[in-house]
Amino acid sequence: MFLTGMRRASMSRILRRSAFVGSCLALLLAAGCGKEQKAAPPPPPAVEVSEVIRKDVPIYTEWVGTTDGLVNATIQAQVTGYLVKQNYREGDLVKKGQVLFEIDPRTFQTAVDASKGSLAQAEARWETAKANLQRVRPLAAKNAVSQKDLDDATGAEQSTRAAVDSAKAQLDAAQLNLGFTRVDSPVDGIAGIAKAQIGNLVGPGQIQELTAVSTVDPIKAYIAISEQEYMKFRRKRGEQDEKSAEAIPLELILADGTVYPHKGRFYLADRQVDVKTGTMRIGALFPNPGNLLRPGQFAIVRATMETKKGALLVPQRAVTEVQGKFLVAVVGADNAVELRPVTPAERVGSLWVIDKGLKPGERVVVEGVQKVKTGARVVPTQAAAEGEAKPATPPPAPAKGGKE
Repeated sequence: MFLTGMRRASMSRILRRSAFVGSCLALLLAAGCGKEQKAAPPPPPAVEVSEVIRKDVPIYTEWVGTTDGLVNATIQAQVTGYLVKQNYREGDLVKKGQVLFEIDPRTFQTAVDASKGSLAQAEARWETAKANLQRVRPLAAKNAVSQKDLDDATGAEQSTRAAVDSAKAQLDAAQLNLGFTRVDSPVDGIAGIAKAQIGNLVGPGQIQELTAVSTVDPIKAYIAISEQEYMKFRRKRGEQDEKSAEAIPLELILADGTVYPHKGRFYLADRQVDVKTGTMRIGALFPNPGNLLRPGQFAIVRATMETKKGALLVPQRAVTEVQGKFLVAVVGADNAVELRPVTPAERVGSLWVIDKGLKPGERVVVEGVQKVKTGARVVPTQAAAEGEAKPATPPPAPAKGGKE
């Protein structure tokens, strides 16, 4: 009985302890649930914003172009002979009329001498025929000689005179060929690397091209514009305004990213559109003092096509494209966000012209766009100022004494 009572007392204490532990656990769970229900909402996301600005901006169009000489003269040998001398240093500036190569002249000098001898013989025969005609003519008038004698004398004089003319022509041809042995430059320009060496047999049927000379001041830059660009330009400028293109200022961006300091102008347009590419070849002309530019260089030709008055500009990173639509996150006065569709136009440097959808002074999200949605509130901070509305490469500084 005593053992039974002790067992009952132990069980009772165990049950009381279990009930106490259960009550504590219930209180803890209730307290935890209360905390979950009362947890504060997350803070609004921090974003960077920039104001929509309004200003006049130049609209640029750029094309990839290649430079070429204003005149590219191919220097060829017009007579056959051995090359005996090169009188210029390759890559140097040469003048019009400067002798670049010399071909062995001995054969051609011999031909000149022979032609001179033939001319002298023809002139002697002509003098004899003229004297004979002068004697026969008065005798024929007195019927002292027959009419046949007069006709023979007249024919001999005419024949020998023609022989003199022929001999003079042969002498001229021989002297011309002798002159061709001295190959000179037809233009001022830069002479290229020689394509024939001393001792080569040159001339028609042999090595005919000796080198090339290019006039590079001014220098041409060729670009290819699409048929659509051409038609748009002509409609905007007017069909009757043929020379309006020459008034458009052009800049040249070189391969190292620098802006060429001299402005250019449109110079020519090809007569047709290439049926294979749908483009038209356009030539621009740039001053080239010092011959810095050479034919064959790649460069970007940039044209200021128009100035857009009162354009609205936002940083390009503020515009998001979703399924072909462009959206901007606009932050209102209460810091609430509105995802608004916009109509973008030209890109100008790091900015984007917006034609529709925004007003001057509105704030747009430029950093943290992925964090926001329509109706959400944000903590805006002013973003660093974006670049000016200008092309990616700054324009050249104005010349000394020039106007801005």
